[in-house]
Amino acid sequence: MLLRRTATLLAALFVLFVLTAPSDLEKFTFEAFLRVPLEGLVGVLVLVLVPDRFRKPLAIAGGAALGVFTVVKIMDIGFDMVLYRPFDLVLDWPLLAPALDFVDVTFGRFASVLAVVATLALVVGIVLLAAVSVLRLSSAAAGRRPAAIRAVALVAVACVSLAVPGIPVYSDAAATSLVDHARRVQVGLQDQETFAAEASVDAYRGHPGLLSSLQGKDVVFTFVESYGKSALELPDVSAKLADGNSRLKAAGYSARSAFLTSPTAGGGSWMAQATLLSGLWIDNQQRYRNLVASDRLTLPRAFREASWRSVGVVPGITQAWPEGDFFHYNEIYAAQDLGYNGPRFGYATTPDQFTLESFQRNERSKQHGPVMAAIPMVSSHAPWSPTPDSVDWDKLGDGSIYRTMPASDDPPESIFGRDPAAVRADYGHSISYSLESVISYVERYGDENLVFVFLGDHQPAQMVTGEGASRDVPITIVAKDPAVLSRVEGWKWDDGIRPGGSAPVSKMSDFRDQFLSTFSPPRP
Repeated sequence: MLLRRTATLLAALFVLFVLTAPSDLEKFTFEAFLRVPLEGLVGVLVLVLVPDRFRKPLAIAGGAALGVFTVVKIMDIGFDMVLYRPFDLVLDWPLLAPALDFVDVTFGRFASVLAVVATLALVVGIVLLAAVSVLRLSSAAAGRRPAAIRAVALVAVACVSLAVPGIPVYSDAAATSLVDHARRVQVGLQDQETFAAEASVDAYRGHPGLLSSLQGKDVVFTFVESYGKSALELPDVSAKLADGNSRLKAAGYSARSAFLTSPTAGGGSWMAQATLLSGLWIDNQQRYRNLVASDRLTLPRAFREASWRSVGVVPGITQAWPEGDFFHYNEIYAAQDLGYNGPRFGYATTPDQFTLESFQRNERSKQHGPVMAAIPMVSSHAPWSPTPDSVDWDKLGDGSIYRTMPASDDPPESIFGRDPAAVRADYGHSISYSLESVISYVERYGDENLVFVFLGDHQPAQMVTGEGASRDVPITIVAKDPAVLSRVEGWKWDDGIRPGGSAPVSKMSDFRDQFLSTFSPPRP
């Protein structure tokens, strides 16, 4: 008898927890669970009123559904912590593969296999536990039908009677979550048609004289991983930007900066990069797949068609990358093509400084026409520890020098379960390193014919930004030739490499057309 009562109590607590738990970890408070789940009251009534022959299969099916709902809620919490939004049942399944790849690359194959096994075991365990719990509660309630019905009625009346504005007594969180997911499913199913309509407009396709105002210039677009607006408030980053601004001015450079709103946050760098280069809003993997299967004019293609040598320097690519053909690069330098013979630092295959040096050796130092490059750097990718030190450019060699750094042998640390203050400090240090790589590259290798654009791809995880952060990222254009900066005066961007709080903000997808219109003849 005691064992059955204990089992019933534990089953009730489990169901209560699942139905009342928020989908946002920040809202996990003691008060959040002191509510009566209306869905639970309805479920009890249904299970005690149906005929006995239907009760057991209905309880098992309902419990299994509750288990699936629990798994989705866990996914919601995880996505909210990293990507600032709930899990999308239609569009987000393809993101699980990059997540697994991140574990594989950062922590090793054993960790990735263990993660898959643990995830499958967790999903099956939760579904089974939920089914058993609901079945146990239905048996207990059906054995005392009159008492169960009266208890439900009394609790419902109490919820209504005790309701006070601002002090919730009951919860409909589960029903609200289901409705929200249903709406997102509907939007997701319609998104392919919506995207096709957006992609049908390609204003600069076939436009004569594209980029004629930049003839003879080397144009570099560098994406600084996880460089979000929140980074500007960190001491390391703020000091580095102030120092870098002074150094670039002393070297004869001018800069303008603003903010772009990224289509993603916490991850999904490839979607942000595709957004900037294509001029289309790429905020899910379905849109990305449709984009790379299209014939859209991208910035790399526009430069190539205007007689630039167009290259992609992508140290984060360690496997076959068929999507690279879409960008129409003359040459793609993946991780294995950079000549790096040093250790990994966390997720990063190649330190940012070495990536830029490799680009210089392989492209800008060669005797050919102007080059355009897109370079997504990876040193400031989570988990942000360890981070390499800056090295004298003359000593970079093949990267063996990085083996002498103590941190090169340190295993990467997960950002979860650590002190958020320590994670933010590591993040700030990694962004500072990446910015130093950019600034010192321009100092060393810049000239009158270099136009250097660097920007963030997305904000870091909420552990760094805190709840409610925007999706804005800094963007900066640096040049020595006054004619280049005079053309961007109409953008109204802030002076220097750090945008101020009132700097202009535009969608990242608007940048392609803004850039093409500024440096090309007017459209007919």
